[in-house]
Amino acid sequence: MKATIAVMLLLAGVAPALAQGRPSTTRMTCSSAAHLVQSSRAIVLSTGGQTYDRFVVAEGYCPTGLYARAAFVPTRDNPQCYIGYYCSSMTPDFFD
Repeated sequence: MKATIAVMLLLAGVAPALAQGRPSTTRMTCSSAAHLVQSSRAIVLSTGGQTYDRFVVAEGYCPTGLYARAAFVPTRDNPQCYIGYYCSSMTPDFFD
């Protein structure tokens, strides 16, 4: 009985964390979304619906072999808000 109660209490504490999800850029202003990336250095954000990506403050936060590309996302006040970078396997020359 004690084990059952302990498991139920543990699950009750985990459930709210699972339900929170990730922050959504569509609910933020452009400046607050950019500030969140800047202060977090690297963060996964929802960009609307079921889409999301990892955004970084500089290429140094990308895994080896990936390159930083400018990230423009929809926010509450700007449909093409620059918030930092995303990491891509495409070389920088591919985009130029």
